Amino acid sequence: MSLMTILYRIYQLCIALPIFLVLTLLTAFTTIIGSLLGGAHVWGYYPGKVWSQLTCYILLLPVKVQGREKLDKHTSYVFAPNHQGIFDIFLIYGFLGRNFKWMMKKSLRKIPFVGKACESAGHIFVDRANAKGMLSTIRQAERSLKNGVSLVVFPEGSRTQDGTLGAFKRGAFQLADDLQLPVVPVTITGSFETLSRSAKWVSRHRLVLTIHDPIPPQGKGPENVKALMTETYEAVANGLK
Repeated sequence: MSLMTILYRIYQLCIALPIFLVLTLLTAFTTIIGSLLGGAHVWGYYPGKVWSQLTCYILLLPVKVQGREKLDKHTSYVFAPNHQGIFDIFLIYGFLGRNFKWMMKKSLRKIPFVGKACESAGHIFVDRANAKGMLSTIRQAERSLKNGVSLVVFPEGSRTQDGTLGAFKRGAFQLADDLQLPVVPVTITGSFETLSRSAKWVSRHRLVLTIHDPIPPQGKGPENVKALMTETYEAVANGLK
């Protein structure tokens, strides 16, 4: 283990981690209170955006974003990024540059403070064990995705084990088909090297967020869902190459 690695781990433990914990609590409380006062559109996004940016800066992680000019600020999208690790969340929340709602596992609601903040912000929880959950998800998304507010879904469903791109699930694309929204493939690189699923320490590595061309709906129904899924997977995979 190099001297720089040792020093960086000491920095993480003694400086970055305490600051991160305080920032997380402040962000959660700010989101909850602001949303309760009636500003979920603002307070459900901007505190999390600042929290994510500060987390990357505090951990001295360089970030690069490319392709943001491909998006129209008045259009709602379904963003479909690959899921390399925990830092995908900070990279998307902090640097995507679009107000959005997450579609996340219902179990995440149980995380102290953070789960309540996500609920207050209007993020969409999905019960994977409930077959009727998608209908509820569609109805909630219809209420949320207005005036350029978008949705972010990890189509792999969970973080990669080995850094490779996993198979996509239909949920995000079925939702895009039902709401007739364009899908935006997003490729994340560097997050697996920064903190993989099995890692215990953060490693300094550049995080790159690549936004691909939006894929508009090509009709409506199973064929459209299949086409959206195939094109999105190919775009994300090409970004990884």
